[in-house]
Amino acid sequence: TTTTTTTTTGKVFFYVSPYLRTRQTLREILREVDHECIVGIREDPRIAEQQFGNFQSHNLIQDNKAQRSDFGRFFYRFPDGGESGFDVYNRVSGFIGTMQRDSYDVLNGWSQTNNDGSSSSSSGGASSSLSSCSKEEEDEEGMTICVITHGLAMRLFLMRWFQYTVHEFERSYNPTNGRVVVLEPASGGGGFELSEADRIAMGLPLYGEQERFRLMDDHDLLDESDW
Repeated sequence: TTTTTTTTTGKVFFYVSPYLRTRQTLREILREVDHECIVGIREDPRIAEQQFGNFQSHNLIQDNKAQRSDFGRFFYRFPDGGESGFDVYNRVSGFIGTMQRDSYDVLNGWSQTNNDGSSSSSSGGASSSLSSCSKEEEDEEGMTICVITHGLAMRLFLMRWFQYTVHEFERSYNPTNGRVVVLEPASGGGGFELSEADRIAMGLPLYGEQERFRLMDDHDLLDESDW
């Protein structure tokens, strides 16, 4: 599953889970991308799939998943070294901070290149790719960020990014295998919004209908406990 935040520029920064299937997915994506416009490729274990425990048997995992359905996907922790959804939420929260810092460093590097005509290095690894992209692309602000991750990690990334509640997360669905989920620049300017097709497919609420806004007028929502 791939998350993409899009802008108008032709540059791309990739983040990939260390799992083999995500690395293979990235390899296929790279076949279709102009190498000169790749800003960076970064592996990050914080966007790996939820850990189900060190030693797994098929029957035991099925029993654990049945328990998780009853208990709730967010707080249920798999035994023997496994994670809860809450654990994954915490690590993708840290990843988002890194992604934002990388974006700032790359954009700042572009700005310095355009201002003084020289190439400056940045932690995003943008220098060599910058010099080979077109001048028109250098003048654009922003880039496309492509995150190759997994279904549950994807939903928890979106939960953190858009501040969905636990209830909203529990009512949502994993994207289908290999689906590209797109975060587009918000129409009002500033920030991103989930594409309507992806929002509907995953059962997520409209921005204005999120519980974090409805709580202001309906305090009875605080009494809900069914996940």
